[in-house]
Amino acid sequence: MKTDNKYLKYKGYIGSVEFSLEDNILFGKVLGIPSLLSYEGETLESLKKDFEGAVSDYLNYCKQENIKPEKPNFGSLNIRLGTNTYFKAVKEAQRQGISLNRYINRAVETAVNAM
Repeated sequence: MKTDNKYLKYKGYIGSVEFSLEDNILFGKVLGIPSLLSYEGETLESLKKDFEGAVSDYLNYCKQENIKPEKPNFGSLNIRLGTNTYFKAVKEAQRQGISLNRYINRAVETAVNAM
């Protein structure tokens, strides 16, 4: 997965970087897993350290409890389309000579890039 400088990365986990002007603090959460792993800091360095600590603590806890750690689910998505939408998408993908997966990927990229 490609990420930019707006995210923290550690041991295969990605974390957000957010801030509260009211509390004068940086905070974030690990992205792509159902569990809530959050962290905070007053500087970027302390935020990064707390993020790495949260991930390490989570992995250590899973190991101690013999639990399989949740892995980030980036790039894989199951969707349900209405029957008519599905058949129209299949027909258009075939017309363009691409897979349905590629067709949907392009549609989402176009919508996201328009934001």
